Amino acid sequence: MGAMAIDDSINQDDIQSIDSLLLDLSMLRAATDNFAERNKLGEGGFGAVYKGVLHEGEEIAVKRLSQSSTQGIEELKTELVLLAKLQHRNLVRLVGVCLEEPEKLLVYEYMPNGSLDTLLFDDEKRRDLDLGKRLKIVNGIARGLQYLHEDSQPRIVHRDLKASNVLLDSDCNPKISDFGLAKLFGWDQSQAITSHIAGTYGYMSPEYAMRGQYSVKSDAFSFGVLVLEIVTGRKSNSFVNSEQSIDLLSLVWEHWTSSTVEKLVDPSMRGPSPGGQMLKLVNIGLLCVQDNPADRPTMSAVHVMLSSNTTSSMQAPSRPTFCIDAMEGYSSQFRFTGDSRPKAMSPNDLSLTELEPR
Repeated sequence: MGAMAIDDSINQDDIQSIDSLLLDLSMLRAATDNFAERNKLGEGGFGAVYKGVLHEGEEIAVKRLSQSSTQGIEELKTELVLLAKLQHRNLVRLVGVCLEEPEKLLVYEYMPNGSLDTLLFDDEKRRDLDLGKRLKIVNGIARGLQYLHEDSQPRIVHRDLKASNVLLDSDCNPKISDFGLAKLFGWDQSQAITSHIAGTYGYMSPEYAMRGQYSVKSDAFSFGVLVLEIVTGRKSNSFVNSEQSIDLLSLVWEHWTSSTVEKLVDPSMRGPSPGGQMLKLVNIGLLCVQDNPADRPTMSAVHVMLSSNTTSSMQAPSRPTFCIDAMEGYSSQFRFTGDSRPKAMSPNDLSLTELEPR
């Protein structure tokens, strides 16, 4: 079963039930003041997102999908049923959809604290992310992924987990967004709009980046990178053309082997010394970015490790050798930090293969 595969639980009644989520285009135009520029929250590979307010006062985020989509309405409805069935406190809730030509709009609950990257990578705002909030964010992301991977029907591989796809509510509870959208739109359109595989350089696992193979373990790799970003306050791809000549994973590994993990911890973090908790998070992060997918933990195993009060029973990670440099203005270069150096590939050289999630 591939990610977002249609299974036997989807029937015609389910398809018709999506009609209850249908929203009028005129209402969404009014809610966003006709998609006014001042209401734009951001823009991604699938289109722009606008803040809106329904007449009942409910705040919403409206994702205005690209009009170049060739996907049929019925096919879109079928996959929207799957999204509408996803109900978890750590997944952004789908409020409704609008499929009136020429628009295709997905309407989600509004997250007042925005995306994690806007806080974590801002020199001032990240001071508000104390140890407790960072632990809450890591735990919530893990729970949301565990639901997608192990508890939802069908199981879903996100394929683009990153800081900008984690939204925060007013209490900094994390909610994963854009789950399934890469599959929802189909590979061809995703490639045409984003110019690369349905993922983000710096977060992609080696087997996915090099061979297009994905599973729940490729999501685990992305989660590991995200955990290390949350600990350090550094972007995984911020080392290129900077004073740093070493990538984030190699930097973390150097400190791990030198027993100097405390030097990695984001210095802007306030509160008591986060030593033990941060050591545990770094251990988990490194386990999740192991080269071999089979060596990475499942999200349920991650949850157990996060809940444990000790790190003594945790598996020791091996050195992660794979890293990706995101070069602005150039094709992304793939390389290994070990001896093996495969030929550089442009994003368009990559193919996508659906595999059974492990």
